[in-house]
Amino acid sequence: MRYLLVVLSLLLCQAAAARTEISVGISVPGLDIGIDMPAYPRLVRVPGHPVYYDPDARANFFFYDGLYWVFVEDDWYASSWYNGPWRRFERDHVPLFVLRIPVRYYRRPPPWFHGWHADAPPRWHEHWGHDWQNRHGDWDKWDRGRMPPPAPLPYYQRRYEGERYPQDADRQRRIESERYHYQPRDEASRRYQQPREERRDGDHRERREERGGDRR
Repeated sequence: MRYLLVVLSLLLCQAAAARTEISVGISVPGLDIGIDMPAYPRLVRVPGHPVYYDPDARANFFFYDGLYWVFVEDDWYASSWYNGPWRRFERDHVPLFVLRIPVRYYRRPPPWFHGWHADAPPRWHEHWGHDWQNRHGDWDKWDRGRMPPPAPLPYYQRRYEGERYPQDADRQRRIESERYHYQPRDEASRRYQQPREERRDGDHRERREERGGDRR
């Protein structure tokens, strides 16, 4: 019995460490989030939005600003390739145009979407609470006349399906740099494209600036 208690304690500690690892900013790549896209997706423009979705996917699968975005349970993940590896984004860093996608384009909406207007965005401000709402104010209001054009679709990835799909992140970056020259507009998308070391340095700077602001 004592041995079992020790084993259970170790397992709980490992689980807590894993949760902590993906709780801040952009997580380490390679998370298994249950998304399996064996072939290049069929991407269709969301009317009136600079976003695409896959009507055939068994997931909430989108493309915006040069990245694929998926919503799983209550988290957003992004990748520059259609089948990952995926990185988790904090709620504060998800691009607003992704959050503005109307409810009807979610192929696997969570139960708490029930009753929400199909042609309106999910009510993130209600679900994620007052603190998030205070930080993002009029997130669901924008000038549709000044909306950015959608990013070009990375059709070159059609050549990489099944066993040809590049699992190695370095190889993905090399192919992407040769075949896809789009420059992201959104800060979150640009940050995703940074090397991991630069992202980590940026996180440290942000935290130092926040602490400095608190002292003032």
